[in-house]
Amino acid sequence: MPDSTTVRNGTCNTTGNAVYGLGLIGALIYFLQQADTFWEYVLALLKAVVWPAFVVYQALQSFYG
Repeated sequence: MPDSTTVRNGTCNTTGNAVYGLGLIGALIYFLQQADTFWEYVLALLKAVVWPAFVVYQALQSFYG
């Protein structure tokens, strides 16, 4: 019988993935609208993937800045 600490419940993970997915789509649209060249489109795709880092950075900068 597995230990209770090793049993995992996947219900919370689904909600987080949905929120991240919607944020990814919104960020992708936002960054693609600002792109003009091919490399700016590539950079927009990369920025859309790491958009939470931008949010946390801006939040901490406004909090401590």
